[in-house]
Amino acid sequence: MFRGYTAIMLKEFTTMFRDPTTLFFMFFPPLLQIIAFGYALDNDVKHMATVLLDQDRSVESRQLVEDFKNTSTFRIVGEVRDVTELEAAIRQGRAYVGLEIPPDFTRRLRAGRGAQVQVLIDGSSSTVALQALQTSMGIAMRDSLVTLLGETGRREQPIEVRPQMLYNPTMKSANFFVPGVMGLALQIATVFATALAMVREREKGTLENLLVAPLSRSGLMLGKLTPYLVVAMTMATCIFVVARWIFQIPIRGDVPALFLATLLFVFTLLSLGLLISTKAANQMQAMQMTMALILPSVFFSGFIFPRETMPEFFYWISTLIPATYFIELMRATMLRGATVADYWHYYAILAGMGLVVFTLAATRFRTRLA
Repeated sequence: MFRGYTAIMLKEFTTMFRDPTTLFFMFFPPLLQIIAFGYALDNDVKHMATVLLDQDRSVESRQLVEDFKNTSTFRIVGEVRDVTELEAAIRQGRAYVGLEIPPDFTRRLRAGRGAQVQVLIDGSSSTVALQALQTSMGIAMRDSLVTLLGETGRREQPIEVRPQMLYNPTMKSANFFVPGVMGLALQIATVFATALAMVREREKGTLENLLVAPLSRSGLMLGKLTPYLVVAMTMATCIFVVARWIFQIPIRGDVPALFLATLLFVFTLLSLGLLISTKAANQMQAMQMTMALILPSVFFSGFIFPRETMPEFFYWISTLIPATYFIELMRATMLRGATVADYWHYYAILAGMGLVVFTLAATRFRTRLA
């Protein structure tokens, strides 16, 4: 069944180590991607440029400004004299937020009446705008509660919600994004490597020599795949080290479970690369097909957007993408300490995908050679 496997594997190892370019592109781009994206992809918006229009200039208004600054979300970059200048500062991009405190702010508070504070937010960036909105509403709610409790003489608010954030208590963005970056970095490196290597060999004419060799289809394809599997697992180990020691991502689950998920994912990706090589006529076509597979993984795998927010059609497309299961397994194992038993169906789906794609690649490869 696997006739010729050892000979092909040794030949591929020799070819690979004689081509340092292949090793370079399998190792360094994924490591650079995980470091660059791990730092760049951060939803925690801090120190938003804010302009202030304080028309009250009292102790109470200054205390309100301090409350805004103490959240670390807002950073006062200047004061203006009227609403026209406030709006101009946001329109010209000098600030994301404008805080306007009316002249009767303290008087209305002391009279027990409501005081309206205007917060102008630049909505052209939805992420920044949403955080500014939530933070400013939180400040208003907290200050209002403190004022009401002081007036009524109560020591505690009537209803207090005590949320407890599990698994990522600091809501660190890197804990969410880095496991996703790992999946994409592995996909880019492995699919490109196998697809281009096979096509390059066909362009050189050396692949036709396999026609006369006494090889089985499975032995031939598995022998081609094994060296890349070894290199990819070594590269994955380096990525885990970077995630753990540079980004301080906790690994609460079993390390063998992480490597089992990675092995199944990499095997599927390498088989996908082999399948592409049976279809592509040259290296340019192989690169275009590989890119066409990478883009859905970026948008539909849950890497950036939660799959639950997608329309039903795209949600079902996401179930056909191997990265969907790998990224969820990484987040579940690393952050929540999930075991293989908890997610056995995800492991089974990845294994099934790998076997199906590998069988297709082996079948098409023999058909192309015949």
